[in-house]
Parts: sequence; C-alpha cells; structure tokens
Amino acid sequence: MKIIFMGTPEFSVPCLKMLIEEGYEIPAVITQPDKPKGRGKKLCAPPVKEFALSCGINVYQPEKVKTKEFVGLIRSMSPDLIIVVAYGKILSKRVLDIPRLGCINVHASLLPKYRGAAPYQWAIINGEKVTGITTMLMDEGMDTGDILLRREMNIPDDMTAGELHDKLSIMGAEILKETLKKLEMGVLTPVPQNNDEATYASMLNKDMGNIDWTKSARDICNLIRGTNPWPGAYTYLNGCRIRIWKAEIIDNQRTGQQPGAVVDVDKCSLIVECGKGTLKVLELQMDNCRKMFTEEYLCGHKINKGDVFVKE
Repeated sequence: MKIIFMGTPEFSVPCLKMLIEEGYEIPAVITQPDKPKGRGKKLCAPPVKEFALSCGINVYQPEKVKTKEFVGLIRSMSPDLIIVVAYGKILSKRVLDIPRLGCINVHASLLPKYRGAAPYQWAIINGEKVTGITTMLMDEGMDTGDILLRREMNIPDDMTAGELHDKLSIMGAEILKETLKKLEMGVLTPVPQNNDEATYASMLNKDMGNIDWTKSARDICNLIRGTNPWPGAYTYLNGCRIRIWKAEIIDNQRTGQQPGAVVDVDKCSLIVECGKGTLKVLELQMDNCRKMFTEEYLCGHKINKGDVFVKE
C-alpha cells in the first residue's frame, strides 16, 4: 500500500515510525514549513521533517495546500491512502478525493468530543477523567468524518498535558496500525459522528494561562495541568509574573480570605485561597529563572502570609 503521510509536531512521529516499520511504501511526507524559534529566531525544522529525512523519505513543506501545484504533486504520486496526524492545515476536497482508499486522520480525542486543535489539553482543563484516540475518514469539515476506531484511556488527576501527549502519541500509532490492518482485511465499518454531541477544542494562546483565583481550586489545578508545558499557567505578585507548573488541591472549603491570598506559608509550603477551596503550590518559576520546587523557591524569594496573587 502506497501512503502519503502528513504531520508536523512530535505527536505525529510515532505514527510515521510505525508505518515505516510495518513496511508501507511512503513516497513522501508533507509537513509545515520550518519556523523561527527562540530568542535568536533561528529556523527550526518540524520534528516530522527531521525524522523523515533521517529515514531517507522525501519531504515537502508547502506554504499552501489548496494550490494547483500542490494538488498536482499529490496526484502525481498516485497514493492509495493519505494519513494525517496533527498536520495543521485543512485539506481541500480535491486532495481528499485523490487516494483510492481516502484519507485517514488520527485525532487525540474521543470524537465527536473535542474537535479542533487542542483536544487533549482542553480535556484536562475541563476536568475530563477519560480521553483517547479516534481514527476517522476525513471529509471537508473540522474533524467531522466517519469514525473508524476509538480507544479510551483514563486521565489521572495529576497528569499534565505534556504527559498525556506522550501517552496518546504512542496510542495513536497503535490504533492506526490496527485501523490499517482492518482496512486491508475489509472489516472496517465507518460510523457517522453524532453532531449533537460535538464539542470544540480551540487552539491555546498565551493569555489562557492567566489564573483567575476566583475560580475553584479544582478548576485552577486543571488549568495548571492542561497548560503544562505550553503556554503555562501564571499569576502576578507585586507586579512580577510567576508561572505555576504544579499544584494540588488541599480542600474545597474557603477560609474567608480574598481569592489569591496566601493563607499559609513556611519554609516548604505555600497555600493560596481560591474561589472555592485552597491550592498548594508545588512548583513555580519567575520570569528569566529556572523552575523550582516551592521549598527551593522560598529559600531565595520572600512570600508572606496575606500577600495576594492577582490576575492581570
């Protein structure tokens, strides 16, 4: 089977690796253009590009995927199938119609829930206990195609988005392998999604990490987990931004103090009042400094009982 693979971030790499190990013919990998990163704005290749080139696979990085040139490129390869894993661009019907077996997408949610760009992050932010992987036949909509296979996994209460990413990327390769085997055997039955149950997972942005202390300790803890490692949850104390990377819920009762107020602090503990309950901060970071455990941070930075973290 001749397969064109389309993907960009680290999440996509295990699926591509599986295809290579299973011996599928891969005439090309399509990925996003190199982008500037870091303070020096040095151009960096997407992880999928780096991996594909290391395996000797041709890589194409079109700026646009709706041009005649791109459609002609895909058609010239006569693929049996196109597999899309976190590519980052919407394909036109002209591209979707080229492969004789269609286009399969590997999506990091239990569709129809969490269609969109940041499904597993929003699952954590919204306090979901279960998520998973869905393979689907692609259509012109945003993650609206017929479902092929789904697999669930539990989300532990302390799991971050980064940790969930790693688990789901491996699961994605496993369920894609199963999907392709069943496709070759002719035993797959596509099932239409129930659009009434659909939810949307919008792309994350830096402002979303700004902690609103009037929310419950549970909601704030979920935000911290769901935005770790990017964009990161943060707050302000005396005009300085502090990122909070890890925290745990102490209780769901209020002490009666202002949300954001430090209700208890000693050499190794920092407890903050929330709209409902209190939160114990475990790991934090000031701008231009490294991450620190709370006890380490408090050795060099003064935080007093009654100080108030604020949203700005």
